[in-house]
Amino acid sequence: MDKPHILVTGGCGFIGSNFIRYLLSSGACTITNLDKLTYAGNLENLKGFEARPGYTFVRGDIANEADVERAFAAPVDAVVNFAAESHVDRSIMDPGAFVTTNIYGTYLLLEQARRKGVTKFLQVSTDEVYGSLGETGRFREETQLAPNSPYSASKASADLLAMAYHKTFGLPVVITRCSNNYGPYQFPEKLIPLLVSNALVDRELPIYGDGLNVRDWIHVSDHCAALALVLDKGVPGNVYNVGAGNERNNLEIVEIILEVLNKPRSLIKYVKDRPGHDRRYAIDNTKIRDTLGFEVHVPFKTGMEETVRWYVEHRDWWEKIKTGEYLGFYEKWYGSR
Repeated sequence: MDKPHILVTGGCGFIGSNFIRYLLSSGACTITNLDKLTYAGNLENLKGFEARPGYTFVRGDIANEADVERAFAAPVDAVVNFAAESHVDRSIMDPGAFVTTNIYGTYLLLEQARRKGVTKFLQVSTDEVYGSLGETGRFREETQLAPNSPYSASKASADLLAMAYHKTFGLPVVITRCSNNYGPYQFPEKLIPLLVSNALVDRELPIYGDGLNVRDWIHVSDHCAALALVLDKGVPGNVYNVGAGNERNNLEIVEIILEVLNKPRSLIKYVKDRPGHDRRYAIDNTKIRDTLGFEVHVPFKTGMEETVRWYVEHRDWWEKIKTGEYLGFYEKWYGSR
């Protein structure tokens, strides 16, 4: 029996590359990776996999119809859509790019998947579509969508469009909404790799506002396991929240990093809060746990220590990234704060 062929979009990004590594390690499928290779898409994230049997890379943009058609050149059984503009700060600076990629690009994928008769379309979303929580409660799949940034609004729009394709055309869509990921290969504009890479060169560690914004953290390997479960067993028309129950505020995160690196708290620099900054996220993962058997395997403290060490041991990876366009963005965004 032929192995299922999975089209992964955005597979050179942080979570996408970890997911491809996760799937290919089992040898249970073949993969086509469609990635535009924007600033956050890095071929080095999949170094060593380029010539592996069952893996094909296609450089292209999900917002370009011809590129999407090329990615579907071979019969595709399932689509996993990671491709997205994903950084809130960048969405405040340039909302249009998020509308184009995250909404129109998702539409082109959905339409092509409908025409080709794929058996599963997994839309990888975010808990940010739910907005901000107070001091208590957790996001459930039934929580009303209330996005507060151009990024989260574009992801919420894509989710609604994907579910509309299920309701209207019968496309077998499933949606996952995950909490904040951490782990190897994360682009160093995101909180944890930004803080680690800055601390390693004794550069200031920018913390928004009072540093007490809370996120629910999950190791990327646990997220990948959840995605594989949903791809295999998820029921079309359903949303599955993915989280690990690790609520930490930003100050707790930076203090763990400073402790592992033996760096002083004097590196912390409080900067002006960003507009629309959600105060707290927390995920209720009861549904995916009870219906699909999802389990969290990476303890938070262990995962954080391993992640910090990964960035210490892979300085060549992030040092090459923190130049050029990335530095231009960094200085533009944080320089006046």
